[in-house]
Amino acid sequence: MSTTGTLWRTAVILLLAISGAVAAFATMAPAPDAQPLPERAALVEALPIDTDDALVPSPASYIREEQFQRGDTLAAFLNRLGIAEPHVGRLIKLNALRSLRPGMNVGAVVSADGMPLSLSFFNGRDALLEVTPDGRVAERRAAFETRLAMKSSVIRSSLFAAADAAEIPDSVAMQLADVFSGDIDFHRDLRKDDRFTVVYEMHSLLGRPVRAGRVLAAEFVNQGRTFRAVHFGSSYYTPEGKNLRKAFLRSPLEFSRVSSGFGMRRHPMFRTWRTHAGIDYAAPVGTRVRAVGDGVVEFAGLKGGYGKVVVLRHHGQYATVYAHLSRFASGLHRGMRVTQNDTVGFVGQSGWATGPHLHYEFRIAGQARNPFSIAMPAAQPLPAQQLPAFLIHAEPLVARLELLADLITLAQGD
Repeated sequence: MSTTGTLWRTAVILLLAISGAVAAFATMAPAPDAQPLPERAALVEALPIDTDDALVPSPASYIREEQFQRGDTLAAFLNRLGIAEPHVGRLIKLNALRSLRPGMNVGAVVSADGMPLSLSFFNGRDALLEVTPDGRVAERRAAFETRLAMKSSVIRSSLFAAADAAEIPDSVAMQLADVFSGDIDFHRDLRKDDRFTVVYEMHSLLGRPVRAGRVLAAEFVNQGRTFRAVHFGSSYYTPEGKNLRKAFLRSPLEFSRVSSGFGMRRHPMFRTWRTHAGIDYAAPVGTRVRAVGDGVVEFAGLKGGYGKVVVLRHHGQYATVYAHLSRFASGLHRGMRVTQNDTVGFVGQSGWATGPHLHYEFRIAGQARNPFSIAMPAAQPLPAQQLPAFLIHAEPLVARLELLADLITLAQGD
C-alpha cells in the first residue's frame, strides 16, 4: 500500500474512534441538576486574502552604521556602508570624509539602489558633520548628553592595563594618576592587587558614547592605604575638604621609570664615583616634561653638561631643574610664569647623556634634595566659607565610591 493510502486509513480509524467516544459520552445519564447546553449552528465565512497587500514592501532606504577601521581605504569603507560604486568616486574627493580616523563611527542613510541620502559623523572637535546627497557638508555643534559612569579595577601589572581590563578610557587613567600624584608615585609605589574605583563623566552623542570627561570622584587603595578624591571647582579634595593637590608633584614625567636614583653612583660617561644630585628618568625622545609646581622660568637654554636645561624658581626657597632636553616648550622664556603640570620641554639626549632621559633636580635653598624622601608642602586648603557647599556636593559622590567598594568586597568574598 502507498504511503498516502496508509495515512488516509489511519485518519479514518481515528475519526471512528473519536465518534464512538462522543456517542458513548452522549448516552451517559446527565447529573440531576445538569442543564442541557443550547445548540448553536456553526457560522463559516470565507475571507478573501489579497497576497499583494499581505506582503511588506521593500524599504526605499535603510540606515547603516560602520566604524572606520585601521587599514581601511575610504572607498572600501563606503562600499561597506552599502554605497554603490558610481557614488563612491564622488564622495572620496570630499575633504570632510578625508578627515576620518580609525575608531570614528559613520552613520549613513542609503537608498535601496545604493545612493547615499546622508552621511554623518562626529569629527572630534565637538561638531557633527553631515554630508548631503549633493556633496554639501554641514557642520553643527554636537548636542552631547552627559552621564555618570562608575568603574573599578584591580592592578595586575600597570595602571593602564587595569583600566583597559575594566574598559576605562585612557584619559580617565591619566587623570587618576594626576589626581593622586601627590600621594602615590606611579613609577615606584604601585603594587599588584592595588585597586581603584572611579566616577567620571561620559559624553554621548545620539545615544553612543563619544569620549570621557572629568573624573568627579575616585578612590585608590595603594599598599593598604586608602586615598579618596572629590572634584570641586578647579581642584580635588578629600571628602573632608582637604586639598589633595600638593605644592609639588612627585615626578616631572607622567609615566616612566627611574634609571638612576639620588646619591653616590658611578658616572656612566666618566667611569668615576660621583654624587648624583638628582633623579634620572628613562623615557623616549619627545616625552613631555611638566612643571612640578607653580613658578617662574629662571633659566632656559644651554648649560654645559646639562645640555638644554630649564630652571624654575618656586615660592620660598624651592627650585627645580629639568636637563638633557631635546627642545623647550613653545614660547618658553626667562621670566615666564608657569603653573603646575604645564609643559616646559621634552625629553632628549643633549649635554652629557649616554641615552635619552630626563635629569631632574629638586633644590631647597640651593641644595639638591631627594624628592622621594622629603615631605612635600600642601597646597592651599578649601576656604572655610565654601566647606558647607563642598560637603553637600561630595556626599552623593562618596556614596557611589562606597557602593563600588562594597561590590568589590562582595565579589572577592565569592
